[in-house]
Amino acid sequence: MGYSWAESRRAFDEAADWYLATVALVGDRWQQPALGEWTVLDLVGHASRSFLTVETYAARPARSVEVASPSDYYIATRAIAAGPDVAQRGRDAAAALGADPVTAVREIAARVRGLLDRHDGTALLTTIAGGMRLEDYLPTRTFELVVHTADLALALGEPIDAPAAAAAQVLGIISDIALTDGTAGSLLLLATGRTGLPGRFSVM
Repeated sequence: MGYSWAESRRAFDEAADWYLATVALVGDRWQQPALGEWTVLDLVGHASRSFLTVETYAARPARSVEVASPSDYYIATRAIAAGPDVAQRGRDAAAALGADPVTAVREIAARVRGLLDRHDGTALLTTIAGGMRLEDYLPTRTFELVVHTADLALALGEPIDAPAAAAAQVLGIISDIALTDGTAGSLLLLATGRTGLPGRFSVM
């Protein structure tokens, strides 16, 4: 599934706003358990990398497109995402936020949004998976922001009110991955309450 630059910017900005608003609710709960071995602070730090990798990769132009879509990116990076270094990178990102994480993430987000304002999505970036167009990479950052803000909201006992455009893009990526993997049938069963989830969750 392809996304226009305008669509991706809207989705990313919605996801960023939701992330920042949820981080502002943390208060004194930074060391509370959040996701796996991560504290709330670690999770916030990890999610902040959704901005920082845009900045890092934009400074590394690519010569060609090696990864053509957001779903291809996730398929290509599965082994990396499951690796032992991910948890430590989250902790390192958390430590880099300093004594005032709320202000730090606001400043990071503002800086990266300013960078995106200077682009039209056609730039080629060198990502961890290979060369990608910015317009194809940005939806993966929306994905990370939405999923980890949902994690954060859950940890804080807040509503998981993912904004519509951002959530739609993330669900589109998930469906693309499922179709590529041949797991669409299982995803349909889960989403319609047939199997696997407590309380028979269903979108129906």
